[in-house]
Amino acid sequence: MRASLIQLSVDASDSAEERRRRAASLVRGRTGDDLVVLPELWTAGAWSYDGWGRDAEGVDGPTAEAMSAAARAAGVWLHAGSIVERDADGTLYNTALLFDRAGDLRGRYRKIHRYGFDTGEATMMGGGGDIVTVPTELGVIGLAICYDLRFPELFRGLIDEGAELIVVPAAWPAARLGHWQLLTRTRALEEQVFLLACCATGTHGGMRQGGHSVAVDPWGTVLGEAGTAAETVTVDADMREVARIRSELPVLRDRVLAVGAVGDVDGGRGPRPAPPSASGSSTDRSCSTA
Repeated sequence: MRASLIQLSVDASDSAEERRRRAASLVRGRTGDDLVVLPELWTAGAWSYDGWGRDAEGVDGPTAEAMSAAARAAGVWLHAGSIVERDADGTLYNTALLFDRAGDLRGRYRKIHRYGFDTGEATMMGGGGDIVTVPTELGVIGLAICYDLRFPELFRGLIDEGAELIVVPAAWPAARLGHWQLLTRTRALEEQVFLLACCATGTHGGMRQGGHSVAVDPWGTVLGEAGTAAETVTVDADMREVARIRSELPVLRDRVLAVGAVGDVDGGRGPRPAPPSASGSSTDRSCSTA
Protein backbone atom coordinates (compact mmCIF):
# COMPACT_ATOMS: atom_id res chain seq x y z
CA MET A 1 0.00 0.00 0.00
CA ARG A 2 1.26 3.45 -0.90
CA ALA A 3 -0.09 6.25 1.28
CA SER A 4 0.43 10.01 1.17
CA LEU A 5 -0.15 12.51 3.95
CA ILE A 6 -0.86 15.96 2.52
CA GLN A 7 0.17 18.43 5.21
CA LEU A 8 -1.80 21.55 4.32
CA SER A 9 -1.01 25.01 5.59
CA VAL A 10 -4.16 26.46 7.16
CA ASP A 11 -3.62 30.19 7.66
CA ALA A 12 -5.97 33.02 8.59
CA SER A 13 -5.51 34.67 5.19
CA ASP A 14 -7.09 31.75 3.26
CA SER A 15 -10.78 31.32 2.57
CA ALA A 16 -12.48 27.92 2.74
CA GLU A 17 -12.94 27.94 -1.03
CA GLU A 18 -9.26 28.70 -1.63
CA ARG A 19 -8.33 25.79 0.64
CA ARG A 20 -10.73 23.46 -1.19
CA ARG A 21 -9.22 24.34 -4.57
CA ARG A 22 -5.68 23.83 -3.29
CA ALA A 23 -6.47 20.51 -1.59
CA ALA A 24 -8.36 19.16 -4.60
CA SER A 25 -5.44 19.97 -6.88
CA LEU A 26 -2.98 18.20 -4.58
CA VAL A 27 -5.20 15.12 -4.29
CA ARG A 28 -5.66 14.90 -8.06
CA GLY A 29 -1.88 14.85 -8.36
CA ARG A 30 -1.58 11.67 -6.25
CA THR A 31 -2.42 9.25 -9.06
CA GLY A 32 -0.66 5.98 -8.27
CA ASP A 33 -1.23 6.18 -4.52
CA ASP A 34 -3.63 3.87 -2.73
CA LEU A 35 -4.61 6.15 0.14
CA VAL A 36 -4.35 9.93 0.59
CA VAL A 37 -4.96 11.72 3.90
CA LEU A 38 -5.77 15.38 4.71
CA PRO A 39 -5.71 17.18 8.11
CA GLU A 40 -8.48 18.02 10.57
CA LEU A 41 -10.92 20.90 9.84
CA TRP A 42 -8.71 22.29 7.09
CA THR A 43 -11.57 24.09 5.34
CA ALA A 44 -13.00 25.98 8.32
CA GLY A 45 -9.87 26.08 10.49
CA ALA A 46 -9.74 24.05 13.69
CA TRP A 47 -8.99 27.14 15.79
CA SER A 48 -11.21 29.67 13.99
CA TYR A 49 -14.23 29.09 16.20
CA ASP A 50 -15.93 32.31 15.16
CA GLY A 51 -16.18 31.11 11.56
CA TRP A 52 -17.54 27.63 12.17
CA GLY A 53 -21.17 28.64 11.82
CA ARG A 54 -20.43 30.31 8.48
CA ASP A 55 -18.32 27.44 7.11
CA ALA A 56 -20.39 24.51 8.43
CA GLU A 57 -21.78 22.19 5.76
CA GLY A 58 -23.42 18.83 5.24
CA VAL A 59 -21.68 15.57 4.34
CA ASP A 60 -22.90 16.25 0.79
CA GLY A 61 -21.69 19.87 0.86
CA PRO A 62 -19.01 21.66 -1.19
CA THR A 63 -16.03 20.03 0.55
CA ALA A 64 -17.43 16.53 0.16
CA GLU A 65 -18.31 17.25 -3.47
CA ALA A 66 -14.82 18.55 -4.27
CA MET A 67 -13.05 15.70 -2.44
CA SER A 68 -15.26 13.05 -4.01
CA ALA A 69 -14.36 14.36 -7.47
CA ALA A 70 -10.65 14.53 -6.59
CA ALA A 71 -10.61 10.96 -5.26
CA ARG A 72 -12.33 9.74 -8.40
CA ALA A 73 -9.95 11.64 -10.67
CA ALA A 74 -6.87 10.26 -8.91
CA GLY A 75 -8.29 6.77 -8.39
CA VAL A 76 -7.38 6.77 -4.69
CA TRP A 77 -8.99 6.15 -1.35
CA LEU A 78 -9.20 9.59 0.21
CA HIS A 79 -9.48 10.36 3.88
CA ALA A 80 -10.58 13.98 3.44
CA GLY A 81 -9.65 15.00 6.97
CA SER A 82 -12.67 16.45 8.74
CA ILE A 83 -15.27 19.15 8.22
CA VAL A 84 -17.51 21.23 10.45
CA GLU A 85 -20.68 19.26 9.78
CA ARG A 86 -24.09 20.82 10.39
CA ASP A 87 -26.68 18.17 11.14
CA ALA A 88 -30.33 18.53 10.15
CA ASP A 89 -31.17 19.66 13.70
CA GLY A 90 -28.50 22.38 13.55
CA THR A 91 -25.92 20.64 15.75
CA LEU A 92 -22.31 21.03 14.63
CA TYR A 93 -19.93 18.06 14.57
CA ASN A 94 -16.25 17.55 13.78
CA THR A 95 -16.75 14.86 11.13
CA ALA A 96 -14.19 12.80 9.21
CA LEU A 97 -15.01 11.63 5.67
CA LEU A 98 -13.55 8.62 3.83
CA PHE A 99 -14.09 8.26 0.06
CA ASP A 100 -13.30 5.24 -2.09
CA ARG A 101 -11.57 5.22 -5.48
CA ALA A 102 -14.88 5.88 -7.24
CA GLY A 103 -15.50 8.94 -5.08
CA ASP A 104 -18.27 7.31 -3.04
CA LEU A 105 -18.49 8.20 0.67
CA ARG A 106 -17.66 4.96 2.50
CA GLY A 107 -17.04 6.14 6.05
CA ARG A 108 -18.14 9.00 8.32
CA TYR A 109 -16.89 9.48 11.88
CA ARG A 110 -18.05 12.16 14.30
CA LYS A 111 -15.28 12.98 16.75
CA ILE A 112 -16.03 11.49 20.16
CA HIS A 113 -13.59 13.43 22.33
CA ARG A 114 -14.09 17.19 21.94
CA TYR A 115 -11.17 19.45 22.78
CA GLY A 116 -11.42 22.83 24.46
CA PHE A 117 -12.52 22.17 28.05
CA ASP A 118 -14.85 25.19 28.46
CA THR A 119 -14.37 26.77 25.02
CA GLY A 120 -14.39 25.99 21.30
CA GLU A 121 -15.16 22.46 20.24
CA ALA A 122 -16.18 21.31 23.72
CA THR A 123 -18.99 23.85 23.94
CA MET A 124 -19.88 24.48 20.29
CA MET A 125 -20.02 20.95 18.89
CA GLY A 126 -21.84 17.74 19.62
CA GLY A 127 -19.88 14.58 20.39
CA GLY A 128 -19.99 11.46 18.27
CA GLY A 129 -21.31 8.16 19.61
CA ASP A 130 -19.92 5.51 17.26
CA ILE A 131 -16.63 3.70 16.84
CA VAL A 132 -16.13 3.47 13.08
CA THR A 133 -14.14 1.02 10.98
CA VAL A 134 -14.33 0.59 7.20
CA PRO A 135 -13.32 -2.57 5.28
CA THR A 136 -11.27 -1.88 2.15
CA GLU A 137 -9.07 -3.89 -0.16
CA LEU A 138 -6.14 -2.28 1.68
CA GLY A 139 -7.27 -3.58 5.07
CA VAL A 140 -9.74 -2.48 7.72
CA ILE A 141 -9.38 1.25 8.35
CA GLY A 142 -10.23 2.73 11.75
CA LEU A 143 -11.15 6.40 12.12
CA ALA A 144 -10.12 8.82 14.88
CA ILE A 145 -9.44 12.59 15.06
CA CYS A 146 -6.71 14.61 16.82
CA TYR A 147 -7.59 14.85 20.55
CA ASP A 148 -8.83 11.23 20.37
CA LEU A 149 -5.13 10.25 20.49
CA ARG A 150 -5.16 10.93 24.24
CA PHE A 151 -7.82 8.27 24.87
CA PRO A 152 -6.42 4.73 24.40
CA GLU A 153 -9.77 3.04 25.00
CA LEU A 154 -11.02 4.33 21.65
CA PHE A 155 -8.05 2.77 19.85
CA ARG A 156 -8.55 -0.53 21.65
CA GLY A 157 -12.17 -0.38 20.55
CA LEU A 158 -11.06 0.14 16.96
CA ILE A 159 -8.85 -2.95 16.94
CA ASP A 160 -11.62 -4.95 18.60
CA GLU A 161 -13.62 -4.05 15.50
CA GLY A 162 -10.85 -5.30 13.21
CA ALA A 163 -8.78 -2.19 12.48
CA GLU A 164 -5.39 -2.85 10.89
CA LEU A 165 -4.75 0.75 9.86
CA ILE A 166 -5.88 3.81 11.84
CA VAL A 167 -6.06 7.26 10.25
CA VAL A 168 -5.89 10.37 12.43
CA PRO A 169 -6.33 13.85 10.90
CA ALA A 170 -5.29 16.63 13.27
CA ALA A 171 -4.63 20.31 13.90
CA TRP A 172 -2.31 19.66 16.84
CA PRO A 173 -0.77 22.73 18.52
CA ALA A 174 2.94 23.26 17.93
CA ALA A 175 3.37 23.97 21.64
CA ARG A 176 2.62 20.29 22.39
CA LEU A 177 4.50 18.73 19.49
CA GLY A 178 6.32 16.35 21.83
CA HIS A 179 3.02 14.86 22.94
CA TRP A 180 1.97 14.35 19.30
CA GLN A 181 5.17 12.52 18.45
CA LEU A 182 4.93 10.31 21.52
CA LEU A 183 1.23 9.49 21.23
CA THR A 184 1.26 8.63 17.52
CA ARG A 185 4.07 6.09 18.03
CA THR A 186 2.46 4.74 21.19
CA ARG A 187 -0.96 4.13 19.63
CA ALA A 188 0.58 2.28 16.68
CA LEU A 189 2.79 0.17 18.94
CA GLU A 190 0.23 -0.74 21.59
CA GLU A 191 -2.48 -1.65 19.06
CA GLN A 192 -0.04 -3.22 16.56
CA VAL A 193 -1.44 -1.26 13.64
CA PHE A 194 -0.21 1.09 10.96
CA LEU A 195 -1.08 4.63 11.97
CA LEU A 196 -1.28 7.56 9.55
CA ALA A 197 -1.55 10.90 11.35
CA CYS A 198 -1.89 13.99 9.16
CA CYS A 199 -1.55 17.34 10.94
CA ALA A 200 -2.07 20.83 9.55
CA THR A 201 0.58 23.53 9.66
CA GLY A 202 0.26 27.33 9.59
CA THR A 203 -1.36 29.73 12.06
CA HIS A 204 -4.98 30.81 12.49
CA GLY A 205 -7.20 31.67 15.42
CA GLY A 206 -4.05 32.62 17.29
CA MET A 207 -2.81 29.02 17.25
CA ARG A 208 0.32 27.75 15.49
CA GLN A 209 -0.25 24.18 14.31
CA GLY A 210 2.54 21.66 14.67
CA GLY A 211 2.78 19.90 11.32
CA HIS A 212 5.02 16.81 11.62
CA SER A 213 2.51 14.53 9.93
CA VAL A 214 3.72 10.99 10.50
CA ALA A 215 3.32 7.39 9.37
CA VAL A 216 4.11 4.71 11.95
CA ASP A 217 4.27 0.92 11.57
CA PRO A 218 3.02 -1.72 14.06
CA TRP A 219 6.45 -1.86 15.74
CA GLY A 220 6.20 1.86 16.50
CA THR A 221 8.82 2.66 13.87
CA VAL A 222 8.41 5.96 12.03
CA LEU A 223 8.19 5.30 8.28
CA GLY A 224 8.05 8.95 7.28
CA GLU A 225 7.58 12.31 8.96
CA ALA A 226 7.02 15.85 7.69
CA GLY A 227 8.57 19.01 9.03
CA THR A 228 6.72 22.23 9.79
CA ALA A 229 6.12 23.46 6.23
CA ALA A 230 3.35 22.47 3.83
CA GLU A 231 4.49 19.23 2.19
CA THR A 232 3.45 15.71 1.23
CA VAL A 233 4.92 12.62 2.88
CA THR A 234 4.60 9.34 0.96
CA VAL A 235 5.30 5.90 2.43
CA ASP A 236 4.97 2.28 1.36
CA ALA A 237 3.46 -0.14 3.87
CA ASP A 238 3.13 -3.92 3.69
CA MET A 239 -0.21 -4.57 5.39
CA ARG A 240 0.75 -8.22 5.93
CA GLU A 241 3.05 -6.93 8.66
CA VAL A 242 0.05 -6.43 10.97
CA ALA A 243 -0.77 -10.14 11.10
CA ARG A 244 2.91 -11.14 11.26
CA ILE A 245 3.71 -8.84 14.17
CA ARG A 246 0.56 -9.76 16.08
CA SER A 247 1.52 -13.41 15.69
CA GLU A 248 5.19 -12.91 16.59
CA LEU A 249 4.44 -10.78 19.67
CA PRO A 250 0.85 -11.71 20.67
CA VAL A 251 0.32 -9.09 23.36
CA LEU A 252 -3.24 -8.42 22.22
CA ARG A 253 -4.08 -12.08 22.73
CA ASP A 254 -2.75 -11.90 26.30
CA ARG A 255 -5.08 -9.11 27.42
CA VAL A 256 -6.73 -9.74 30.79
CA LEU A 257 -8.57 -6.53 31.59
CA ALA A 258 -11.19 -5.67 29.01
CA VAL A 259 -11.63 -1.91 28.80
CA GLY A 260 -14.59 -0.64 26.79
CA ALA A 261 -15.08 2.64 24.99
CA VAL A 262 -16.15 4.45 28.18
CA GLY A 263 -13.68 2.76 30.53
CA ASP A 264 -15.88 -0.06 31.79
CA VAL A 265 -13.46 -2.70 33.10
CA ASP A 266 -14.40 -6.36 32.85
CA GLY A 267 -14.45 -7.36 36.51
CA GLY A 268 -12.25 -10.42 36.27
CA ARG A 269 -14.44 -12.28 33.80
CA GLY A 270 -11.39 -13.29 31.82
CA PRO A 271 -9.40 -12.15 28.80
CA ARG A 272 -10.98 -10.86 25.65
CA PRO A 273 -10.18 -12.55 22.35
CA ALA A 274 -7.46 -11.10 20.16
CA PRO A 275 -8.70 -8.88 17.33
CA PRO A 276 -8.90 -10.39 13.86
CA SER A 277 -5.69 -10.17 11.86
CA ALA A 278 -7.41 -10.11 8.49
CA SER A 279 -9.90 -7.66 7.02
CA GLY A 280 -13.44 -8.03 8.31
CA SER A 281 -16.79 -6.36 7.83
CA SER A 282 -17.72 -2.73 8.27
CA THR A 283 -19.01 -1.77 11.67
CA ASP A 284 -20.19 1.26 13.61
CA ARG A 285 -20.32 0.31 17.29
CA SER A 286 -22.46 2.47 19.52
CA CYS A 287 -20.97 3.82 22.73
CA SER A 288 -21.85 6.40 25.33
CA THR A 289 -20.02 9.70 25.56
CA ALA A 290 -21.45 10.66 28.94
